[in-house]
Amino acid sequence: MPAADCPLCPRLVELRHSNRAAWPDWHNAPVPSFGGLDARYLFVGLAPGLRGANRTGRPFTGDYAGDLLYSTLATFGLARGTYGASPDDGFTLVGARVTNAVRCVPPDNKPLPAEFAACRPFLLAEMAAMPNLRGLFAIGRDAHNAVLSVLGLRKVAYPFSHGAVHHLPDGLLLADSYHCSRYNTNTGRLTEAMFHQALRNLLEANPRP
Repeated sequence: MPAADCPLCPRLVELRHSNRAAWPDWHNAPVPSFGGLDARYLFVGLAPGLRGANRTGRPFTGDYAGDLLYSTLATFGLARGTYGASPDDGFTLVGARVTNAVRCVPPDNKPLPAEFAACRPFLLAEMAAMPNLRGLFAIGRDAHNAVLSVLGLRKVAYPFSHGAVHHLPDGLLLADSYHCSRYNTNTGRLTEAMFHQALRNLLEANPRP
């Protein structure tokens, strides 16, 4: 996990300082993962949202994407409690962990290639520290590509496709979904049923013992 004042990405550092001046009571730092390292499934997003995780300090918490993600995890028995869009809502994950490929909020929610690369060691270390890890769930194409880069795999061999489950050489599974953003759901690119099916595909490919 990067330090609160991680210096690796100058553009993100500049934005962090600007956000701290504008909203001093927000998190405004690299966002830690949510859920235990004993989880079987790691859900990987793109990066913290400005008014979501960057504000609350918990991935996908405080914006629309979290509403769909966390209600889905609860539906499939991967979470307990009631999601209240706040890190003190008492909501907990069961067998799941949520993280982002880039840990700091980027301008316009668009990390640069160098920023993905700078955060790559953190995701690699996180996966290595998860002894029960069986499957990864990529929330969007960028997260899919980030996972493949971390594992040193060629993207052409594992093309992103909503609902797909890729069997990786090390025995891990990689499931794909369109990002659960408000834009995608408002335009009909992603429905709740589609998101549920993408997760169902992963769980059925690697059922719990």
